[in-house]
Amino acid sequence: MDSPMISRRIALKGAGALALALGTVELAGRHAIAPQRMVLEASSLPDIQFDIGALIAAPRTFNDGGGTITAQLPPVHTIFITAALNRAPTRADRTNLINALATIEATYPFRADGIFTFLAYGIPYFNKLPGGLNGTLVASHMPRLASNTSRYMLEEAVPSPTDVSSANPGITKETFNVPVRIEGNDLLITLRSDNSTIISDVMAWLGGSNRLKNTAVPSPALFQGLATVTSSRAMFVGISLPRNMAETHGFSYSQSINADSPMWMGFLDQHTNGAGPAPICTAVGNASAKLTNANAGDYFDNASVQHLSHVIQDLAQFYAPPAAEPPDGETYQERVQYMFRSNPIPSLGNSNQFNNGGGPAYLPNNFQGAGDAAANAQAVNTFNGEHRMGHLSALQRSSRAADGTPIHARMDGPGLDSLDVPNGSAQPKLQFSIFTPTAEFFRVMRVNQASLDLVNQFGVAPEDNGLERFLTATRRQNFLIPPRRNRAFPLIELS
Repeated sequence: MDSPMISRRIALKGAGALALALGTVELAGRHAIAPQRMVLEASSLPDIQFDIGALIAAPRTFNDGGGTITAQLPPVHTIFITAALNRAPTRADRTNLINALATIEATYPFRADGIFTFLAYGIPYFNKLPGGLNGTLVASHMPRLASNTSRYMLEEAVPSPTDVSSANPGITKETFNVPVRIEGNDLLITLRSDNSTIISDVMAWLGGSNRLKNTAVPSPALFQGLATVTSSRAMFVGISLPRNMAETHGFSYSQSINADSPMWMGFLDQHTNGAGPAPICTAVGNASAKLTNANAGDYFDNASVQHLSHVIQDLAQFYAPPAAEPPDGETYQERVQYMFRSNPIPSLGNSNQFNNGGGPAYLPNNFQGAGDAAANAQAVNTFNGEHRMGHLSALQRSSRAADGTPIHARMDGPGLDSLDVPNGSAQPKLQFSIFTPTAEFFRVMRVNQASLDLVNQFGVAPEDNGLERFLTATRRQNFLIPPRRNRAFPLIELS
């Protein structure tokens, strides 16, 4: 008898790109240990779709010698499904989608041991509505920037300053020199669960299996005429998962990945103080920051901009040993500065700078002010007096409110697939998604993360500019993730 996973893969063959992520889900599921989570029931499900902190494991403390930190690990498995609509949706389509979502959530609970389902919409979707993006229907409901009411909270993504693009002449990558593509999807479906079987079951049902939880249930018509799947991308987050996946694939640097880390680059990246509360990421904001003209009760009050990127990580370069990059290679002391900062260096690491990460994986994500990156670029009290950029300190140039609260919530983690890899091999990926109040806020934050202005002004060597040379973003797009109450084809019922 076929295994459930194989049966689902067969069922998905007709769904094309919907099946692409299943192999990664299956492999990660073999290595993952499902977290012991409290069974939490929400008295009412959150109107902010991604506000699931109360429905997963509570934050916990970690300490492996680098200091005590508090972090909250997300569901182990996440699937991003992008799709193009073949026509404008109707009110009947909206009703069918509402019913499909209700069926999923009646079958599996809306929590980590069940499944979370989010829906978000790109500019092409809004252009399919009567009047398009600038017509009366959309214009009368889409929140606008508080700083410039002629601009919407949702604008299309643009290449970042260190992406390979015709917009950035002179930017190249050592290994994966792939130009970034600004995608044009109508729809983004995000599925999250600790259980790989549940993820694949729901994917197969959406793709036309007509079975859900071993019961005959007619599949929705979403991918049988209305929409065409353009990609599916799998993400996995769990302690030791990247190391285990690297060993399974025989990557040369597998023993350099810290076995305590849930991320490819060897550090834990789910600090509770590194993300804002969900409301600050919405159009209506909170007491710390409000970046649009939206008011409570508006159609898109609890909406956010969801940016989705697909990033190839050059780990062979990131973990380069002395033999590959004489005389010292990429030591732990180098890597920890690329990730965090140089003043102070978060940890000097172990005597062996390459084995099992070379040092602690659990390090504080401290906020040292918006000027921290400039001070590091100027070599103010930096480690060994070097001019350096740290990924997180550069991000913090503009990522926080006046009171220090982050104005974003990331939903990113490791992936492993062949999507956009020139030779077709499976490579480590960063499946990156983030929620911010406006597209402009994310654009500025990404420009500051690249920090080419500081690099040029203070003579930072290209190899010391944070993580930029190790990352190749091949796809980007911005979506609007509406409030839960309006998540099924928003505005259709008003047209």
